Amino acid sequence: MSTDENNATETGKGRPTPKRKDSESARKQGITVPKDPKAARKAARDRDREARSIARAGLMSGDTKYFPVRDAGPVRAQVRDYIDSRRTVGELFVPVAFIVLLLGLVKNPTLQKIVVYVWTVVLILVVLDTILVGILLTTSLKKSFPTKSERKGSVSYGVLRALQMRRFRIPPPRLRAGGKPFKVKAPKP
Repeated sequence: MSTDENNATETGKGRPTPKRKDSESARKQGITVPKDPKAARKAARDRDREARSIARAGLMSGDTKYFPVRDAGPVRAQVRDYIDSRRTVGELFVPVAFIVLLLGLVKNPTLQKIVVYVWTVVLILVVLDTILVGILLTTSLKKSFPTKSERKGSVSYGVLRALQMRRFRIPPPRLRAGGKPFKVKAPKP
């Protein structure tokens, strides 16, 4: 036996290719489609709803298997940990904007001037903090991931996460502000 024949037997899949008829029937046996189209649509909606709820629960628990492509990978995990371990002015942007909106409805000219000044200061602080977070995040990522293609889009991902309120961040933070990890809660029996 030559070496070519020996390699051919080792690289084969070790079983014959199934007939098309057999593979199609095996595939169709797993799917039960009701005869009624209305019932079929309802069954499909129920399956989709169940799959979405399982994926949502997995995402909220921090299971990386359920992360969307945007949040998956070691680079994005480092970005999330870096952003979640620090406090940013962007976290306060939405609550301050809501308060400014409510105070802007008051018909007091002095109060409205103060609201305009506070709003201007908050906007300037958010912009400066966002620039600072972007620069610091870039230098941190360059140390761990020197290839530029690995870091692509990660700084904007981090800046957008920094602008979200901590409680509404998805996937949820693994670290508290200051860098301490969250304690894992034991499941209820």
